Amino acid sequence: MKREKFSSRLGFILISAGCAIGLGNVWRFPYIVGQYGGAAFVLIYMLFLVILGLPIVIMEFSVGRASQRSVALSFDALEPKNSKWHLVKYIAIAGNYLLMMFYTTVAGWMIMYFFKMLKGDFVGMKSSQVSAEFNQILSKPILMIVFMVLVVCLCFLVCGGGLVNGVEKITKIMMVSLLVLMVVLAVHSIFMEGAGEGLKFYLKPDFNKMLENGAGEAILAAMGQAFFTLSIGIGALAVFGSYIGKDHRLTGEAVSVTLLDTSVALMAGLIIFPACFAYDIRPDAGPSLIFITLPNVFLHMPGGRIWGTLFFLFMSFAALSTVIAVFQNIIAFATDLTECSKKKAIIFNMLALILLSLPCILGFNILSHFAPFGAGTTVLDLEDFLVSNNILPIGSIIYLLFCTSRYGWGFDNFMKEANEGKGWKFPRIVRGYVTYVLPVIVLVIFIQGYIVKFF
Repeated sequence: MKREKFSSRLGFILISAGCAIGLGNVWRFPYIVGQYGGAAFVLIYMLFLVILGLPIVIMEFSVGRASQRSVALSFDALEPKNSKWHLVKYIAIAGNYLLMMFYTTVAGWMIMYFFKMLKGDFVGMKSSQVSAEFNQILSKPILMIVFMVLVVCLCFLVCGGGLVNGVEKITKIMMVSLLVLMVVLAVHSIFMEGAGEGLKFYLKPDFNKMLENGAGEAILAAMGQAFFTLSIGIGALAVFGSYIGKDHRLTGEAVSVTLLDTSVALMAGLIIFPACFAYDIRPDAGPSLIFITLPNVFLHMPGGRIWGTLFFLFMSFAALSTVIAVFQNIIAFATDLTECSKKKAIIFNMLALILLSLPCILGFNILSHFAPFGAGTTVLDLEDFLVSNNILPIGSIIYLLFCTSRYGWGFDNFMKEANEGKGWKFPRIVRGYVTYVLPVIVLVIFIQGYIVKFF
């Protein structure tokens, strides 16, 4: 069967960026910046994005384009005879399913909050009531299941429309809308009364402030955030490499995706920090920033209901673009691995992911006694830890070794694929760095994740 292709280069870039752009950019990034002192942290994060994330994105795209398969068969197609690289598929497939086991729930929260803002549910509430509202949602499994099922069915429906007429068309609309919404919200935040302190915190580097919070910890956090924001290591980007032609070199494509991903993260900061400082709210409020802190900000703001509705609409687009991209990957696994029809793959996976997403939801209520990492932790924390701290770094190390080792696909084959077409060349001079240094950096991030979690 002939493999589908994107109708345009822009479609490929927007969809790959849509996969990378998600809640890590607009949920995790702002509160980590807040935690580690603002602009100085942002500079270090951007440096690591280039030297750490970018080479692995190029390698994923190369493996996908050279094999013309999803990760289910890409290593089988490229590995040396009698080698075992193909076993990696099971780690990658597990990573995609595990990610969606909690991501669909959080995407459901975003849509729920969009409707709540639209209806004016928060109007007239006190801060304590806004906080209680989120806890109320967590105590209602049926309500969360309804929104999770809505996310799963909606996103599989988009994938069912095909690569070009479904995934590419809808993701283009969502990504362009997301970028426009973000610009509108950022401009509004910047011109708010009292926003100046927030902009200074976010845009003027103060390395002393970062040193106060612990420079070593901040550097490791920047490495971790740069690494996790791009969704690398589980073949989620590789599958889009398999849908593009050989007209352009892959370094330029990876740079475009990384720039879009970074722009969204930086704009999220421009929306959040001026607003927090204008209303004297802590910018390092942690994950509750989105569901408790920001609704409080919108409550105090003139026209806050409108701005809050737009904010949660863009959050919904960010979440759904990632879900659609990963679902496309999951469908490609099924069709590549079993040669079943796309329709069968969608029906099976729709039912499977609805069932697999239930433990995350029940972890906040019926199964709340299960605290995998101690009091206050939930099933979501366990699933996030398995993906973010284990499968993403392990998968990334495997891609690095596969593309640089003579026992894998090999550096010459990787270079030939990455540099086919026109545009920026991947520089051969960095061979030593990507072969020996970068795997060690990723290993350090992997070990650091365990140190932070358990010690």
